Amino acid sequence: MTNRWKSIGLAALLAGLTLSTSYAEAAGVLTIGRREDSTTFDPIKTAQNIDNWVFSNVYDVLIRVDKTGTKLEPGLAESWTASDDGLTYTFKIRDTKFSDGSPLTAEDAAYSLLRIRDDPASLWSDSYKVIDTAVATDAHTLTIKLKNPSAPFLSTLALPNASVISKKGMESLGADAYGEKPIASGAFVIEEWRRGDRVILKKNPNFWQADRVKLDGVEWISVPDDNTRMLNVQAGELDAAIFVPFSRVEELKKDPNLNVAIDSSTREDHLLINHAHGALGKKEIRQALDLAIDKNAIVDTVTFGQGTVANSYIPKGALYYYADNLQRPYDPAKAKEMLAAAGASDLTLNYVVRAGDEVDEQTAVLVQQQLQKAGITANLQKVDPSQEWDMLVAGDYDISVNYWTNDILDPDQKTTFVLGHDSNNNYLTNYKNGAVKELVAKARLELDPKKREAMYVDLQKMSKDDVNWIDLYYSPYINVTRKNIENFYQNPLGRFFLEDTVKN
Repeated sequence: MTNRWKSIGLAALLAGLTLSTSYAEAAGVLTIGRREDSTTFDPIKTAQNIDNWVFSNVYDVLIRVDKTGTKLEPGLAESWTASDDGLTYTFKIRDTKFSDGSPLTAEDAAYSLLRIRDDPASLWSDSYKVIDTAVATDAHTLTIKLKNPSAPFLSTLALPNASVISKKGMESLGADAYGEKPIASGAFVIEEWRRGDRVILKKNPNFWQADRVKLDGVEWISVPDDNTRMLNVQAGELDAAIFVPFSRVEELKKDPNLNVAIDSSTREDHLLINHAHGALGKKEIRQALDLAIDKNAIVDTVTFGQGTVANSYIPKGALYYYADNLQRPYDPAKAKEMLAAAGASDLTLNYVVRAGDEVDEQTAVLVQQQLQKAGITANLQKVDPSQEWDMLVAGDYDISVNYWTNDILDPDQKTTFVLGHDSNNNYLTNYKNGAVKELVAKARLELDPKKREAMYVDLQKMSKDDVNWIDLYYSPYINVTRKNIENFYQNPLGRFFLEDTVKN
């Protein structure tokens, strides 16, 4: 999912200049600088990294993705079995409690899954409609029956948005109040959420792995400006910061007080194209745009060599990634010819750019210059991050750079969002291809790994031919910490394992 979301506000800007004194002065409290503030702690109502990366340590899921980001491991479900026909799954729920001391039961797990499937506010319902019934046969046994066999089913249970919440708490507090200060099932509980400034977490003593947690608490502090955030870490005003600009990596590595962590990721940056806007609805026009962009130059200039050119919506190293997928060469002359043949020689595009994001702004200037060589005028519209997402959702753009990190191990989730005609207009692009949509659905049902892989290879080829969006580059997660911080780690799906982090 992306990390380009909602409001920051004046309070966050001020926080970036002078970090106020806080609970973080206590020993064992980790302070982390990030760009944006959270938007909600109701798991089903967000598809944002900035939310999920925080509440992955506030909630727990039935099944987790391990530290390597390559396999599933037990979470709140200590074990599970599947019937021979692949339709019935039985989960043994741990004997544990929520942060308020109430028992966490199979009924809470069933409620959470049915809520993400059925609630009108859920952004994830499509991925869970395969569930026919979810029933607590006793306090520690959850039985799920599927409408049909589903290859990605177990992976979807590891999605942070499918976290187990308290049924009693949600029904008594209501969704709005629960989304502000939830009852936790994970390593930390929300002590306070100062909107536009910080989220203050405290260790949850009722967490089933409480003995594993070394920190007393965590503060996620909004510092929108990249350079200010780095200066805060260098000055010791923050213990850690995420989203280190590519341009600062080598400098920060030389600081004897800091550690720079470069962790494997599933991040893919791409250029969104709004297919609903005039000429952009023509495949030939989109192919010309792809030819007009020099991805190697972007990798060298913008990522300082930290990235690698992307050739698929499935990230390199992920399940069913097709290494031999088409990668169009940089050919502005050919692009110009194609545009002329398609009657779009004077193509002018509105390019929405996220103001204050160093990488986004650098990429925009470079892409604008490259498109100009093909006769395309790209007018850069710099907008506040609080505006950008709403503009993209509303379709008020022609092109805009965005990124996605995988949330589950299986490719079905991203494929459904990006190609499967989902409720988000194929992830903001309005891309439509009936044959692709049909194959997305078939791939979800195919249980033979070789046959399923062939389907995903075809999907990568078809989407590349259609240019659903323009793949730009893959890049690692780059974070920085003070030297006294140990085990600050992000797995390839983006989860921070703060239950293992130590502040000396």
